[in-house]
Amino acid sequence: MTSFKSEFLHTLQERGFIHQTSDDAGLDALFQKETVSAYIGFDCTAASLHAGSMVQIMMLHWLQKTGHRPVPLMGGGTSMVGDPSGKDESRQMLTVEKIEKNKAGIRKIFESFLEFGDGPNDAVMPDNADWLLKINYVEFLRDYGKNFSVNAMLARDSVKMRLERQQHLSFLEFNYMILQAYDFVELNRRYGCRLQMGGSDQWGNIVSGVDLGRRSGTPELFALTTPLLSTSSGAKMGKTAAGAVWLNPDMLSPYDFWQYWRNTEDADVERFLKLFTTMPMDEVTRLAALDGAEINEAKKILATEITALVHGREIADQANETARKTFEEGTVSSDLPTIQIDAAALNDGQGILSLLVAAGLAASNGEARRHIKGGAVRVNDEPCKDERATIGADKLKDGAIKLSIGKKRHVLVRAD
Repeated sequence: MTSFKSEFLHTLQERGFIHQTSDDAGLDALFQKETVSAYIGFDCTAASLHAGSMVQIMMLHWLQKTGHRPVPLMGGGTSMVGDPSGKDESRQMLTVEKIEKNKAGIRKIFESFLEFGDGPNDAVMPDNADWLLKINYVEFLRDYGKNFSVNAMLARDSVKMRLERQQHLSFLEFNYMILQAYDFVELNRRYGCRLQMGGSDQWGNIVSGVDLGRRSGTPELFALTTPLLSTSSGAKMGKTAAGAVWLNPDMLSPYDFWQYWRNTEDADVERFLKLFTTMPMDEVTRLAALDGAEINEAKKILATEITALVHGREIADQANETARKTFEEGTVSSDLPTIQIDAAALNDGQGILSLLVAAGLAASNGEARRHIKGGAVRVNDEPCKDERATIGADKLKDGAIKLSIGKKRHVLVRAD
């Protein structure tokens, strides 16, 4: 294994970020001799990124912290195409207005992790719509299309998988890797970017940009990818039975975000402390050595540190305290996730199944029914075993009804 000398690559290696690079020695030498601009692309397919994007975000954070310039690229242009990598079907086409709204939501997330400005290592956030939407198609084909082999493109995993399964792959999607490669060349011209980073599923797209840069006369470009991340049990990062673990507080409450990380599997604690916090490595090692019931304290610290990065220290501490009161004291905290329902509707009574769905504790009446049959549902901490139960205003305590599934998922229902 390469032993990196530059602070940035050493940090990434020590904390488990690196899967492969296009040139270990060349990239290490580059980081030792100059301030490097590096980018990661983020398509604007939703109004928020989710926990599965945290590895990429943290790489940009460490890039800036070690004295270099992060370039989170917004894919306003490529979002109109859709990346086929890892997808079994075409993405939904988005309007320009929707893409712009999503981009604004994503920028808010990065403002928690990066410093933006005009300094040599201040972050910049370009949008590839600025150049992709101005391309003259025939000129682009003449100048850049000649550098791409259709044979090689067909051999890429993102394409081959769809073809082998006889799933539709549009010509629009087929062009995605060409546009991403062109982004790298254009970002080198505009911002001096020498490195593109991403998940290992992006390796083919990234090295296409490295190769296009070589053919286009740019300085040497580099690629770096991270391992694709899943939990020890094989679950996909950033996904739960209730949906995506969004980073935007408008889409997932900070308490629920904290709780997601608190529920980390024991075997993942050390790895997640390295990847998703900025805690010193000696402290990570100390926490990772805890076992038995003590590992739960490490999980609380993990959850609080990640939540502090995303939502701020005060909100993270508040989420930690809410959990303590809920689980250790059995109290109803006003900081628990809350839904509002019409007071008249509550007076008439609400079926427990529909109420659980409205609260986001179940995806459907069928799932809610299974939770009740399994004995997991409680109303104001009292077991609810009747799927036909009606919940009315008489259940209000201090202005709220506490719905729970299991020991860790709680929502307050308030009347408005």
